[in-house]
Amino acid sequence: MYKILSFLLLLSALELSAFSDYDMDGVDDDVDQCPNTLMSELADINGCTIKSLKSPHNFDIIVGLNFSQTSYEGLEKSDTTATSLQIDYYYKNFSMQASTSYYDSQSVAYNEDGMNDSFLGAYYKLSPVNKLDIRVGAGIIISTYDSTLNNNNSDYVASANISYIFDQTNVFGGYSFTIINDDDIAGEISYQNTNSYNAGIGFYPKDKLYLSASYNYSDSIYTDVQTIQTASLYAFYNIDANWFTTFNYAYGLSESASDNYLSLRLGYYF
Repeated sequence: MYKILSFLLLLSALELSAFSDYDMDGVDDDVDQCPNTLMSELADINGCTIKSLKSPHNFDIIVGLNFSQTSYEGLEKSDTTATSLQIDYYYKNFSMQASTSYYDSQSVAYNEDGMNDSFLGAYYKLSPVNKLDIRVGAGIIISTYDSTLNNNNSDYVASANISYIFDQTNVFGGYSFTIINDDDIAGEISYQNTNSYNAGIGFYPKDKLYLSASYNYSDSIYTDVQTIQTASLYAFYNIDANWFTTFNYAYGLSESASDNYLSLRLGYYF
């Protein structure tokens, strides 16, 4: 009796050892027609994907350190550092963004710190033809910046951006319109709605690295201040499947723009 049980156990062990499933989809490698099925995919009897188990909902969290150097015409030169936080949500072609920052500004005559305005927006990406993306969005600029200039009301912004990719290069441009709801100060400050434009070109020198250069033009929120013009450089690097970092440098081309602006950010995507 013991010999029979031992023989049956031996046969079972031999059968188990003969089963090989490299991609762990439940189908023996000898008959698996799709031998590299991902763990996040549900496979059929042939070992091929019939459904992705990966969630269509994704997020990222980005923290940043920013520095700007200003010497606007008629104003005292100052240096400002800011720490920023941004959270994004993605679902297929839809996305949402929330961001805020805390600044510390210093000059010879004063030292000031506090919250900048915060932002909440939503976007939708359209792809009418291959390699062409159009991104439209709208958002609200929430007044978390404490000011004595009556600009403590929320503003509203609408935007549209376009990008076309060919080979390893893309050209892009965008437009945004902001409704400024701040109250004028008679004889001192007058506010206006603003138009902003940008255009640039980017390329992928490596799979994980993206570089771009752009020109940016925007109205000032103040009626008596000239338009703000800058030239900027941008870099995006994928550290791995989750972590990424960005770098941005902008140089002021007009008296109303910051002389220099630097931003370094670190993000986690999940």
